[in-house]
Amino acid sequence: MNQGSLLQRLIARPEAGPFVLLLVEIIVFGSLNPDFLSPENIGNTLAFTVELGLIALAMTLLMTSGEFDLSVGSVFGFAPVLMWTLFNGGIVPLNVAFVAALAMAAVIGLVNGWFVTRLKITSFLVTLGMLLVVRGTALFITQGFPQRTWSAGGHALTSILVGEFRVGRMRLYMSLFWFIAAALALGYVLTGTKVGNWIQASGGNAGAARARGVNVDRTKVSLFVLSAVMSAFAGIISSIRTSAANPNSGTGYELEVIAMVVIGGTALTGGRGTVIGTVLGIFILRAMRNGIILVGVPGLAYNIFIGAIILGMMALHASLERRHHAGT
Repeated sequence: MNQGSLLQRLIARPEAGPFVLLLVEIIVFGSLNPDFLSPENIGNTLAFTVELGLIALAMTLLMTSGEFDLSVGSVFGFAPVLMWTLFNGGIVPLNVAFVAALAMAAVIGLVNGWFVTRLKITSFLVTLGMLLVVRGTALFITQGFPQRTWSAGGHALTSILVGEFRVGRMRLYMSLFWFIAAALALGYVLTGTKVGNWIQASGGNAGAARARGVNVDRTKVSLFVLSAVMSAFAGIISSIRTSAANPNSGTGYELEVIAMVVIGGTALTGGRGTVIGTVLGIFILRAMRNGIILVGVPGLAYNIFIGAIILGMMALHASLERRHHAGT
């Protein structure tokens, strides 16, 4: 009886569906093409996965609070452009340029939060406008051309952020450890601290949260800042790994990141979020992209699979939610 109730509780968790789906993907793609599970392929997949994953982790907390950020992709492209422009132009050392880029991202997040909380404009419109402003700024600075980063080779900062190492035949980067640290830290914040309760309360019922003394506006502004800074950090890591800062980098990432978070079980309307589910959602979509290419499906069909997964997972989450409220 206890085992049955425990199994029911596990199945009812929002992470259950994504976990099963990821297992199915691994089994199917691994059986269709053994290279899918090769150390080389896993290492290549992880390199890009963690960069998008850093953005998705911050987006999880923001969406739990009832908001979302469409400007993350443009900040992903803008921050490395700013950093390498400052460094390559001899204006400041690389470490200072790095801090300046993150600081500018924090300002972008602060502006987003201010418009949403003080002017009461929906986050969709605010961050859509910021997407265009930030992307346009990156293109204006560079005239549309990527910024070189090769002159920073061997710099201590680049080694700390994206140092390369090997585990057997698997090539990995230090960015994997930054992703793991961020997942553990933000997961603890959301589920094990008062701040996590404030975030969930702000998204679930902002009026009731305010009545209980939660500073909803400050909570949401802080999360917009976190979202922008994490996006900038991910973009800088990507620019070091690829040896170029492209002003068009991150185009379309905002929708893919939101898909990762939603597939993982975070409620799009706010009030419920799961970092574990987001991590699963990240790997579901990256494994899907990698797997369909390896088995010979045209890469242009990727969006079809994403849409199908989103619809399927939304149906599953809605069904579990109804059963939870019905007490069955």
